[in-house]
Amino acid sequence: MNANTPTHRSNTQTTWVHHATARLAHMGPAWFVLVMGWSGLAQAWLRATDVLGDMALGLSLVAGGFALLIFSVLCLACIVRLNVHNAAVQADLKHPVRHAFMATLPISMMLLSTLGAALFWNTAPWLDHLLRATWLIGSLLELAATVWVLGRWLRPKEEGGLQWATFTPVLFIPVVGNVLAPLGGVTMGFAPWATAQMGIGLLLWPVLQTLLIVRLVQAGPMPARMSPALFITVVPPSIIGLDMLQLNAPMPFVWALWGVGVFFLMWALTQLDAMRSQAFGMGHWGMSFPLAAFTTLTLRLSSAPEGAWLQLPATALLAITSLVILGLTLGTWRGLRTGTLLVAEG
Repeated sequence: MNANTPTHRSNTQTTWVHHATARLAHMGPAWFVLVMGWSGLAQAWLRATDVLGDMALGLSLVAGGFALLIFSVLCLACIVRLNVHNAAVQADLKHPVRHAFMATLPISMMLLSTLGAALFWNTAPWLDHLLRATWLIGSLLELAATVWVLGRWLRPKEEGGLQWATFTPVLFIPVVGNVLAPLGGVTMGFAPWATAQMGIGLLLWPVLQTLLIVRLVQAGPMPARMSPALFITVVPPSIIGLDMLQLNAPMPFVWALWGVGVFFLMWALTQLDAMRSQAFGMGHWGMSFPLAAFTTLTLRLSSAPEGAWLQLPATALLAITSLVILGLTLGTWRGLRTGTLLVAEG
């Protein structure tokens, strides 16, 4: 049979679709971290418009558009996966670590709507309604994810309850993710609810941070492949600092949170050698959103009268964060092409 005949092309296309669908079994919810990383980068570039002008705004729009594209593709893939590989979805829900990534979907919704509000609020009534609805659904789902995760902690360890060996910074995602609420909620008119939801994150952040330190003492260092997850500890002080600016809190409090972020960033950077020793995987995306969040807070503070000394470091940090996320994206594309991603865990 000629390789160019319609029948051969049809068979080739069918085989490719079957192969792609089969690989979706391994596309866990952690893939929405790509959306978080690119949304965070878009927010960082948007904040840089005060210094870099229209170029920064343009890059923010590009990054935000790319985040929305990834989100749309992943949502379609999740629908297919739910119908074709339901057992794999159930396995993610029961997994001691992967279950926490279920919160990345609502968090992505909150981040995208927050970015949309920052860029386009009051430009069209229908868009405002869409952003408000997306944010509210994401907010409620994030709260539900928090209750669900904490509910698991009440079970015996044989039934998926909390265990030291499986406690990692990944659990910060569904629990502390509530502190994202004021970033978009205040602008959209949900200030009381957004502030209340932030309170949940404020309560639980020091609890999880303490548990993480106790876990390191009790169970020893995390596996090397989990080393990028330590960057997640940078997120709470960075986002809470941005919340405080949004809520017009006293600046000394914001600077204190920035200092906490600096410490946790330096702590995470001690794991660079461990990260380099690992083959590229989705775990490396754990660096993306934390770097973007800390960069955004640093840029915000650099525009304050007492923060002028931060302008050069903030610009350098923005460049580094952009290069890291671009590198992670290229690594992901390469992994998809070579077949090293979307495969069963070793």
